[in-house]
Amino acid sequence: MTASDPHYDPDRIVRELDWNLLRTFVTLAESHSITDAANQLRLKQPTVSTALKRLEDRVGRKLINRSPGHYALTEAGRLLYREAVEISGSVLRLSTLMREMTDDVRGHVRLAVASHVVSPLLDQALAEFHVAHPQATLSIDVLSSAKAIAEVAAKRASFAICLVGDHNPALEYRRVFREYFGLFCGPPHPLFKRENLNISDLEGHGSVSFETDRLQDVLKPVTVMRAQAALGQKITGVSSHLEEVRRMIVAGLGIGPLPVHVAARDVRDGQLWQVPPFEDLPSIDVYLVWSERAAKNRAEQNLLDRILQAIEDTPIEERSYR
Repeated sequence: MTASDPHYDPDRIVRELDWNLLRTFVTLAESHSITDAANQLRLKQPTVSTALKRLEDRVGRKLINRSPGHYALTEAGRLLYREAVEISGSVLRLSTLMREMTDDVRGHVRLAVASHVVSPLLDQALAEFHVAHPQATLSIDVLSSAKAIAEVAAKRASFAICLVGDHNPALEYRRVFREYFGLFCGPPHPLFKRENLNISDLEGHGSVSFETDRLQDVLKPVTVMRAQAALGQKITGVSSHLEEVRRMIVAGLGIGPLPVHVAARDVRDGQLWQVPPFEDLPSIDVYLVWSERAAKNRAEQNLLDRILQAIEDTPIEERSYR
């Protein structure tokens, strides 16, 4: 095709492109097959296939390569998906904003939060927000940090509280707090309640951890700590949720990392036992992530401003949980 091909007429695409086709394509792009997308959309497979064909005709490009055992976006498909996700988020938010135009601060705030976020600063901001605006509502989705950031980028979440690896230049970041990770074991473990342990005592013991506990990922410092402890190479269990990592540690599946301030109560209650190292524990920063480009209802903007102000007013030393 050439640049003069009528398929590339911008005015024609604007006139003929159907929002419902874009919405269907977002689901197609996030699925593993046409059948998978049809199930999510609660439509019949031929209907979804026809919608894809119509969209490809509108934009003049093949968007998904399909063959037995193969289903992948083309380069044009990846480009359209990136734009369609943002358009989808904007349309959904527009309807919400229009519905929530009242004198009171109302509206819904959707937080995407990593599972190990435990922060008095955040708790206080939520408490003050609710007292000031009781008509506003809140939902909190516990996701992996990567998925939480993706939800913000797609404008499906108001903002996120999570770990951050690579920074997306389209998003804003502010450190909420710093936490320190230690290694712990549970009651069934042979090192439980053992005093005067040295790091050499951990050598060869099995371990459990987070899915992001890899050298190339956001918990790299924790990976290094486990390596220094010479724990066994085999990881018995992994999860993206702190509660499940804790469950496996308490059940005796292996030694595992947890934020020290989060594990403190379990240590006091005799459910967890901290093992070496005790000094120079790896620190991990937890961030507030939001998009300035996303239109926000008044509830979202109010809560965001409250959290940012609390961060500004609180020295980092008071936001570091050792």
